[in-house]
Amino acid sequence: MLEDTSFAIHPGNNTETEAIRFCDIGNVIEFKRNFEGYSFRCEKGHVVVCFYHPSIVRVVMNPTGKVDLNDSKSVVVEPKNMPITEKEMSDTILLQTEELEVAIRKQPFRVSIHEINGRVIVREKERGMAFRENGEVIVCKEKFTTDHYYGFGEKSGFLDKRGEKYEMWNSDVYAPHNPETDPLYQSIPFFMTLRQGKAHGIFFDNTFRTTFDMKSYNNMYTFRAEGGQVDYYVMAGPTPKEVLEQYTFITGRMPLPAKWALGYHQSRYSYESEEEVRALAKKFVERDIPVDVIHLDIHYMNGYRVFTFDKNRFPDPKKLIADLRDMGIRVVPIVDPGVKKDPEYTIYQEGVRDDNFCKYLEDDIYIGEVWPGKSAFPDFTEERVRKWWGDKHVFYSDMGVEGVWNDMNEPAVFNETKTMDTAVMHRNDGNPTTHRALHNVYGLLMGEATYEGLKEQLNGKRPFLLTRSGYAGVQRYATVWTGDNRSFWEHLQMSLPMVMNLGLSGVAFAGPDVGGFAHDTNPELLVRWTQVGAFTPFFRNHSAIGTLYQEPWQFGEEYEDIIRKYIKMRYEWMPQWYTLFRQASERGLPVMRPLFMEYPTDEKTYNLNDQFMVGDNVMIAPILAPAVTDRAVYFPAGDWVDFIVGKEFEGGKVHLVHAELDQLPIFIKKGTAVLQNPYISNKEKQGTDMTMHIFASQKDATYTCMLYDDDGETFAFENGTYLKLDLEIISTKDQVAVEVKRKEGTYQPSYQDIKVNVIGLSEGQHVIINGAKSGKQTTINL
Repeated sequence: MLEDTSFAIHPGNNTETEAIRFCDIGNVIEFKRNFEGYSFRCEKGHVVVCFYHPSIVRVVMNPTGKVDLNDSKSVVVEPKNMPITEKEMSDTILLQTEELEVAIRKQPFRVSIHEINGRVIVREKERGMAFRENGEVIVCKEKFTTDHYYGFGEKSGFLDKRGEKYEMWNSDVYAPHNPETDPLYQSIPFFMTLRQGKAHGIFFDNTFRTTFDMKSYNNMYTFRAEGGQVDYYVMAGPTPKEVLEQYTFITGRMPLPAKWALGYHQSRYSYESEEEVRALAKKFVERDIPVDVIHLDIHYMNGYRVFTFDKNRFPDPKKLIADLRDMGIRVVPIVDPGVKKDPEYTIYQEGVRDDNFCKYLEDDIYIGEVWPGKSAFPDFTEERVRKWWGDKHVFYSDMGVEGVWNDMNEPAVFNETKTMDTAVMHRNDGNPTTHRALHNVYGLLMGEATYEGLKEQLNGKRPFLLTRSGYAGVQRYATVWTGDNRSFWEHLQMSLPMVMNLGLSGVAFAGPDVGGFAHDTNPELLVRWTQVGAFTPFFRNHSAIGTLYQEPWQFGEEYEDIIRKYIKMRYEWMPQWYTLFRQASERGLPVMRPLFMEYPTDEKTYNLNDQFMVGDNVMIAPILAPAVTDRAVYFPAGDWVDFIVGKEFEGGKVHLVHAELDQLPIFIKKGTAVLQNPYISNKEKQGTDMTMHIFASQKDATYTCMLYDDDGETFAFENGTYLKLDLEIISTKDQVAVEVKRKEGTYQPSYQDIKVNVIGLSEGQHVIINGAKSGKQTTINL
């Protein structure tokens, strides 16, 4: 309670004056292979090593008993049976796949993992795996001077996490976020190491409160947990993209979102009546500002009871939802886990009668204070409870709702600890476990219940789920927003590395509240944040009760015009976005990327916080401070062109770039292409013209890209009803040649061809389309 006062630095308040002593796992006593993998009995516990892919190895240590390999809430694959070469020597055991080598030193047990070519991935030296009698477990790994660390889910601060220490414990943090605010709402115990251009990943699959310490020691880093097993996966890479593919192979990949979910979302805490929501929607349409979603915060409910509407404020929600749908707008209501303790409330009655709520060991229902007052909380660790909760969403889906917003699902409780009593017992599908052990997966499991329930009810349409809390694997169900930020320029700046690190943690569909949630925004900040939001995976404007309204028109016509321009730009770029999200769903790659992902050998990109890539060829360098119209931009290798004004920039250098308030610096790598489609109206959204802009290079270059399209709404693409074109662009000093390498799928889009617009041709360069000479403006027939 006194951590936010000077008591926190009282000289008698330091409990870490003595080194915490851990017990090492000790020497190997016995080694054997069994159906689980490779089993090691050591002096102080048991270890299993198993393989999930030639480039992925899992290490599990239990100091108190048999290793449990089946306790993960995140991992969606089983160990793979593959050729493994075994070699036992006097002091070492070698296990070798076609891609990596695991070396086990026997005295004491130490793990080192190398690529077959000898590159060290991870290595243990003086210290390895250990434990304490109170149940804590720890792993120590060698730290190299050239290591850079990324990921860790939702963490504030800069992109590179070297020199930082992070805790995983899902927490409701309303106080202003700053670089030392930790933990936050998401716990994703995964990080990527980049070392001299090569990358690898570590996923520590432990749901207790965990800590990653990349700060305290010069020659090693540690990750530890308050309880449970040591259970971690090493992904060998060696490129950053391959690490993400390997991590999402283990924890699952995001479902392909509906196109409407990629559009602009408008929200406020709260739009408090049907009348206000209708007026809001009407203003968007009348002012020709596209919007796909209006969110309803907690005031739509009857006394904050989930699965209800306040009949005075929202007398006919079904008609409201239908009328907005006719305008091209969907409604996404908030749903929290807290169920009001009210014997006359059906959801509470069912939860008590069917034993669906979290309880203490003594069988008393846990009651905590949240928005409705005293409330009970569904036990999402139980499959039948998840099914019950998911089924309840028919209340919304029958009204035409296709998306839901989960909040307060850390779970947040209004008490000193900010969460549920850790002594609460979860039934956990027949394996009763305390909330201390399962706290971090509560939001993940609520997301599973919600997503699967909606998917079952929507008759083949793709559901949308937005969540505040989650754990590794949350990408399988939900979009993530970065919580209760502020309308500060510093929070705009911090949102870029936050979203990039979420993408590097498997969560490709993420974004902050545009304009800032708490505090009062101002017109310049809202404009600059909207420009960034137009190129952030999740694009939502959201503000808090008691703050200035920040809809696009609130600060006058001058600012409204600029904001409208960039919201429309989001829709003009929708073919590019949709193709990138298809890649994310297939490969696990981020949509919004740090520059090092594309240029891993370029050290200047390793902690570049104020620029980002959209895909592999578009670079955004936004203005992130007030009254600034000039900024330095680093251009990595290649030649680049300003998307708006056509000015060219040489790569490998820093250039000064000018951008008035109405300008967002957008750069395209020469020799590549972007896809666009004009915005028509709020109801229709996209037109019938698909255009591929190719930015000609006068240097030899080959670029492969894809156009992906489908109906944008259903799961029919899973049965082949999609369009996928694989294209190759080859540039030389004499020509720009475009060839369709492959066409897949049976989907027939509204456009019959792709218009090709080649920009920046030099004299003497000509265009070749599928082997035939053409002009700089031509078409590719479908």
